[in-house]
Amino acid sequence: MTNYLVNRLFGALLTVWVTTLAVCFLIHLVPGDPVQIMYAQSATTTPEQLDLIRHNLGLDRSIIHQYIIYMSNLLNGDFGTTIRGQQPVLDLILLRLPYTLWLTITALIISLIIGGVAGFFAAYKQGQWLDRLLMSSTIIGISIPPFWLGLMLLAFFSVNLGWFPVAGDGWLSLILPATTLAACQAATIGRIVRSTMIDIFDQDYIRTAYAKGLSKPRVLGRHALRSGMVPIISILGMQFAYMMGGAIVVEYIFSWNGLGRLAIQAIFQRDYPLIQGFILTFSIIVVLVSVLMDVLYASLDPRISRK
Repeated sequence: MTNYLVNRLFGALLTVWVTTLAVCFLIHLVPGDPVQIMYAQSATTTPEQLDLIRHNLGLDRSIIHQYIIYMSNLLNGDFGTTIRGQQPVLDLILLRLPYTLWLTITALIISLIIGGVAGFFAAYKQGQWLDRLLMSSTIIGISIPPFWLGLMLLAFFSVNLGWFPVAGDGWLSLILPATTLAACQAATIGRIVRSTMIDIFDQDYIRTAYAKGLSKPRVLGRHALRSGMVPIISILGMQFAYMMGGAIVVEYIFSWNGLGRLAIQAIFQRDYPLIQGFILTFSIIVVLVSVLMDVLYASLDPRISRK
């Protein structure tokens, strides 16, 4: 288990390091002069001011020199300063990050509950009308674009019925964006749970449990469902990454003050230090969650840690 954990941590550090390379060189992938693009709509900016901005961003140095400075600042906890407002990037990220994590974790819990229950009963009623109904619903859930679903929920429940606020950062404002974010992933989890539980129901130890006279709720809950949770743990990291990416659009639709909305504002304003900070933070969170899920999966299935 120790070797497995060391290998996973080494892979995580390598991934984060590659991400720092991509983030540092991101600004150089922009065609033309990025500083002129940032201030293209400002008619009052003089060439001297553009040169000063270019110097402050370090764009007048070599790429290698820029990367060394960037890594040195990162190791000291300095993510840079925003171009619009001259605020520390790290302070803005730490201010918005809890809202995004709150939204993503809530959506993940909703998707696990809905997808797990739907997949379990679909497998239990395999081939029957309930199975076909639930699996048809999952196809619809996967096919609906999150931005369209979010707009429909916002128009119906907030504008027409007035049940939920149109915008805000309270728990009532969390319900609609979390539901929107969870819809597609709940459908995916439901299909995975169904296929997993169908295989488990055909296992010998399930038939043995029935032969011993154990009650159906005990067999399904203690033996079948417990075994079916292992594959779900293995995909939680991937589902979390998908939701973090989907939160960018959902937060903007529902005016949720998280990292996603901050990133879109930074893109519109062409605030490259803020965009770089968002990408790096997003990558670190996804890598850490992926490592955590792998370790949890290995603890549930010792065969993984021995590979």
